[in-house]
Amino acid sequence: MKKQWVLLLVIAMLAFAVVGCAQNGEEPPVDEPDPVVEEQEFEGEVLIGIMVPTTGGEATYGQDMADAIKIAADEINAAGGILGKEIKLTIGDDGCDPQMSVAAASKLVSEEVVAVVGGYCSGPTLPTLKIYGDAKIPMVVPAANSTIIAEENPGWAFQINGTGFHQAAKAVEWFEHLGAETISLVHMGDGFSADLADLTKQAWEEKGKTVATYDVINRGEQDFSALVTKIRSENPDGVYWTAYHAEGAPLIRQLRQGGYQGDIIVSDGSSSVQLLELAGQASEGVFCTAPPVVDFLPEAQGFIDEYVGRYNTQPGPYAGLSYDGMRLLADAIEKAGSFDPDAIREALDATDQFPTLAGPVSFTPEKTLVTSNFVILEAEGGKWILGE
Repeated sequence: MKKQWVLLLVIAMLAFAVVGCAQNGEEPPVDEPDPVVEEQEFEGEVLIGIMVPTTGGEATYGQDMADAIKIAADEINAAGGILGKEIKLTIGDDGCDPQMSVAAASKLVSEEVVAVVGGYCSGPTLPTLKIYGDAKIPMVVPAANSTIIAEENPGWAFQINGTGFHQAAKAVEWFEHLGAETISLVHMGDGFSADLADLTKQAWEEKGKTVATYDVINRGEQDFSALVTKIRSENPDGVYWTAYHAEGAPLIRQLRQGGYQGDIIVSDGSSSVQLLELAGQASEGVFCTAPPVVDFLPEAQGFIDEYVGRYNTQPGPYAGLSYDGMRLLADAIEKAGSFDPDAIREALDATDQFPTLAGPVSFTPEKTLVTSNFVILEAEGGKWILGE
């Protein structure tokens, strides 16, 4: 009974307080509804294709590229989309395999994408050039950089990574910096790594220097004992591995285990931190001719923060170029003023100093970068740092 009396007294006091506030001209506090956030209104959708490897040995790179493109698309949509339309993305998995890339490109064409951002492995990108060209679909290529792409390009693909010429020049420059006179070249026979090895051989020999050995290995190969013996017998000042990390890591391990002490440089195909993880301590001191990795770009911090916040991991070597590829494409469509493919291609052709995380972009008549964007990285303590 006593408890009931106390409860009634408390209720009465609260009621009196509310009435008192009203009599004093004050309204009792009320819970205000959360502010309504207006959703962006669009005038339809525009479908953009992403062609990257999301399966196979290079899937880490491909997913990284796709994730970066999604960030750019979301930012563009938040600002009103492209010509008032909301960007929708669809992925074609090329598996870093020519047969899969043809299927992926055909899928994107059948879905009637307006344009494509993608192309990681050069070899699988090559057969898609005609498919997209025949369908009049512009393509911005963030990674694949074999010079054969420019040679076979029907006019619809725009490369925003430095070309094989640029990368070979950077490798030669760094070998000279290291004091090398003789080098060994190892590639995997695909359109990218063979092209880069050939270009490096040519550039090195034009300097009057010697290519001690020139070898090709197979995709998936893991036992390099015979190759290591051959390289050790010639004992070149440096070795340049021009292909991908899955085979590059065991090659580096076995070279060091076999007693090779010269400098090792790997191409941008091996620029992932996975190379360092798989090669372990043997990767210490290895150099890389790399794309403009966002970790070392002052303008990229906002992008890095967004990427890490979304995906809880650091962006990979082609994240920045992929992000900028989507932005460049959107800018070109806006300047074209329509989704007409010829108008979009003309706008891409006319790109002049478009601002990106890695610096301004302009294209040559061959639709490649006017200036090289390659940097040198060095493996130190299980991570990449800028080479000095």
